[in-house]
Amino acid sequence: MVEEIILASKSGVRKKILEANNIKCKIEPSNVDEDSVKESLLKERASPTIISKNLAELKANKISQKFIEEMVLGADSVIDLEGEIISKPNDRVEALEILKRMNGKTHQLISSVCISRGGSMIWNYTDIASLTMKNMPLSELENYLIKISDEALYAYNVYQIEGEGRNLFSKIEGDEDTIMGLPIKQIKNYLNILE
Repeated sequence: MVEEIILASKSGVRKKILEANNIKCKIEPSNVDEDSVKESLLKERASPTIISKNLAELKANKISQKFIEEMVLGADSVIDLEGEIISKPNDRVEALEILKRMNGKTHQLISSVCISRGGSMIWNYTDIASLTMKNMPLSELENYLIKISDEALYAYNVYQIEGEGRNLFSKIEGDEDTIMGLPIKQIKNYLNILE
């Protein structure tokens, strides 16, 4: 059984999910320039799933090259709204625009994870959840944003499913851990950690 892994992310939520499942982790953010990688992959007409997988692998491999002997976990989540990738907002104006675009529609949240050792991927997994947002008046969207802290807003891509964000949706299909950015059951299966 693996005692500890390195998480190539500064995501507090991913760290909490690992620790809640008795997986100790050290944090080593990869600092990968996600926007430029996404831009490059989009030019090559890569699907949202491929983009999510590539980013997770890139993060894991980058940190794995520094810590050759250890297992490194990289993760990435992408929102696919009718074939368009929705990136994290840079400010609250952008966040409101994203919510308006998602309003009343179904989108897919794609979460990919990659475990690397010695600088190369040794395992990966991608899971997809489907979320249908209620059709909400503009005032409700604005009120939602008032309730959300900056930290939650910029970390979770406009909604935090385990918090206020749940109220935005009429239908949620898929694993909640996937929606929060870490399909933990499959990671545990790979690491042979018993329930």
